[in-house]
Amino acid sequence: MMVIVVESVPPRLRGRLAVWLLEIRAGVYIGRYSKRVREMIWGHVEAGIEDGSAIMAWAAPTDSGYDFVTLGPDRRVPRDLDGLLLVSFLPPEAPAEDGEVEAARPSERP
Repeated sequence: MMVIVVESVPPRLRGRLAVWLLEIRAGVYIGRYSKRVREMIWGHVEAGIEDGSAIMAWAAPTDSGYDFVTLGPDRRVPRDLDGLLLVSFLPPEAPAEDGEVEAARPSERP
């Protein structure tokens, strides 16, 4: 089983995902595919995401029973803790005042 959730992506990417997966809610797609097909679908997400964000989760033989990858800007950042994937939150971006530079987007941080 795999799940892909997309936000703020172009309609053509949503249509492409609907070719392979069932859209159970707006932006939430599910399906059951092999690793090879899952990677091919994720490649389409990477190619068409533009300024949006996406996450893909799938069943895996790990301690938690799943694995996931993310793409695009988001306050939630995956962190590996001794082989267990957890999610940490970045602080919210403060609005820039005159002469100040805004905080870097999460995807731009090291």
